[in-house]
Amino acid sequence: MNFDWGDLRLFLAIARAGSLAGASRTLGVNHSTVFRRLKALEAGLEVRLFDRLPQGYVPTAAGEMLFKHAQRVEEEAQAIERELGGRDVRLSGRVVVTTTDTLANAFLAPVFQGFVERYPGIELELLIVGAFLDLARREADVAIRPTQTPPENLIGRRLGTIRWGVYGARDYLRERPALEDPARPAGHRFVGGNEMIRHLASSRWLDERVPPEAFALRTNSVVAALGAARAGAGLAVVPHYMARQERELECVLAIGPEVATDLWLLVHPDLRHSARIRAFMAFTVEAVRQRQAELEGR
Repeated sequence: MNFDWGDLRLFLAIARAGSLAGASRTLGVNHSTVFRRLKALEAGLEVRLFDRLPQGYVPTAAGEMLFKHAQRVEEEAQAIERELGGRDVRLSGRVVVTTTDTLANAFLAPVFQGFVERYPGIELELLIVGAFLDLARREADVAIRPTQTPPENLIGRRLGTIRWGVYGARDYLRERPALEDPARPAGHRFVGGNEMIRHLASSRWLDERVPPEAFALRTNSVVAALGAARAGAGLAVVPHYMARQERELECVLAIGPEVATDLWLLVHPDLRHSARIRAFMAFTVEAVRQRQAELEGR
């Protein structure tokens, strides 16, 4: 049978998602199209690639064999895309940037606005996700991420250091004594992180110091914690760059380097010579350098 790369992409999407619905979301096509193309692929190969089980679509022995080969084809196709994209000398086209919601909303929005004004021929696409996307698979072109351990297969620049502080609403603070030590709350309430963000150094820092009974609210979102502090629910640990935009908030305690996180601008090595990627990286490095004080809380 003659089948193209599209057939393999379809197969990989189903195998990874474990369902036709998940594959349709990945590929951006409807459920019936995925079902019809899978049936045609299996008919052409004269083999069943998936067992339809209650828990989803599970590859058969033939499907597992095809999965290994399809992954290698995918890697080669992505390498071709990256290398050809890296030779593009035009200041036009699309640049896909992945970052976090907090950075995009509270810090990077002016950077993006300045870039599209300077380079009107380049279209920015923002992917706001909590986890690292795979730049090798072209899930994004550039990543702007807080991390102490950037992936070794990527290259980039350290943009600065994000520092954090304990913040509270001015009206809330007027009614309470100064906070000298989180271990002795002295009537203060705290907004902490729940199990979903317990991996964050800021969340651990607070849990290690504040008595459990002093927590009034827990959340899995730094944005929600900042909003709760603004409303007077209690004190929250948030990045300085987020809190400094809130007139209602006041820093009661600056946290040292144990909670600080480096901010990185990362790209796959194959794309480092692309004109539009180089333009975006150079602009971002300079724009963030001019705003170091916001990141560090100075």
